[in-house]
Amino acid sequence: MAKLEYDKTGRLLFTKEMKEEYTILLPMMAPIHFNLIKNVFTHYGYKTVLLDTEGPEIAQVGLKYVHNDTCYPALLVIGQFIHALQSGKYDVNKTALMITQTGGGCRASNYIHLLRKALIKAGFDKVPVISLNLSGLEKNSGFSITIPMIRRMAAGLVYGDELMLLRNQIQPYELNVGEAQRLVDKWVTELSDQFAKGKGFTAKEIEDNMDKIARSFTEIKINRIPKIKVGVVGEIYVKYAALGNNNLEKFLAEQGCEVNLPGIMGFMLFKVDNRLEDIKLYGGNKIKYNVINALMIYLTKLETSLIENVSKYGFVPPSSYQHTKSLVDGVIGFGSKMGEGWLLTAEMLELTEAGYGNIVCAQPFGCLPNHINGKGMMRRIKSIDERANIVAIDYDPGAPRVNQENRIKLMLAVAKENLNKELEKSENSTEKKTVAAAH
Repeated sequence: MAKLEYDKTGRLLFTKEMKEEYTILLPMMAPIHFNLIKNVFTHYGYKTVLLDTEGPEIAQVGLKYVHNDTCYPALLVIGQFIHALQSGKYDVNKTALMITQTGGGCRASNYIHLLRKALIKAGFDKVPVISLNLSGLEKNSGFSITIPMIRRMAAGLVYGDELMLLRNQIQPYELNVGEAQRLVDKWVTELSDQFAKGKGFTAKEIEDNMDKIARSFTEIKINRIPKIKVGVVGEIYVKYAALGNNNLEKFLAEQGCEVNLPGIMGFMLFKVDNRLEDIKLYGGNKIKYNVINALMIYLTKLETSLIENVSKYGFVPPSSYQHTKSLVDGVIGFGSKMGEGWLLTAEMLELTEAGYGNIVCAQPFGCLPNHINGKGMMRRIKSIDERANIVAIDYDPGAPRVNQENRIKLMLAVAKENLNKELEKSENSTEKKTVAAAH
């Protein structure tokens, strides 16, 4: 058994010996993306488990070990970790946890400290916590991020964005129910096999894979009848995690909607761009700037490849990051960058522009940036584009699910009325053209 080691501050370290013996638990957020990234870690010799547990008991566990005024995503992630450790499925003497740490002004940077505090309170003080960050905030001899690993993870994100986009644009119209999801699962397995063999992450391989992926989805038989198109935005965890948003995507699908969930690549570009702007404004190491700028260029190339491939096969592409950013120029300051910052406002404008103006803005309790850039900007967005039909939904342990779904249904009622008007207008226009042609 690996010997426990601590740093000068008393932090339990994840050592090289632990890498050989320990299982690392990862919290779930975006299933497609995280399954791909999990397999990147597997390629580098880490034994990982992606937690997919759901249910109200996880929030209750979180409430027991985290103050109820803390951000709702922190409560859920920490609750999911401790719930897993208490389940008996894992040897707590050979289990570690991994959590992201951005290092920015958002309280998410402190989730890792809240988690360690909760672990001590729950009696799991011998379970090490690994910080997944690109800022050198914490270091462990048993875990390190390398350039090849970053490239594989970036590939996993862009593949995840493409698969999520294609599934969401095909699934509501498929004739054989479940075919789109089965194709997603097939590609996740294929791409994971490529990663395991050291393939699938060069520029040429990514381009080839993305072309094949997009083409494969065109082979699914569909019946494209008119449906309400709904965009989903919000704090990043509650936006993607079914645990955080009470299975929002599933609920919208049951209401007969086509869902557009902006990809994670835009958020990553936003975070990298912020680092560049900070150095430009306040100064910084030139070498660091050049490294970050190289990452920005690389991610932009991946984004361009995604846009070009899905457009090529007739799917609705995401806007480029630069175009999305331009939409809020003069609307909200680029200095509003805590959490999702101005990107949240920009995504609502982007979705409306793309025809997904019926928007659910998922807001977790305790997320001040989200309320300012989300709910606080709704009126301004509607004044810019009258097609915007936005509802802000608060998610917290005490919010009844039925109330959340009823508020969404009210938004969808307006959306349905607008869709019927559009169809009526289109039918009348067609009739007039037919009459005119007859004469």
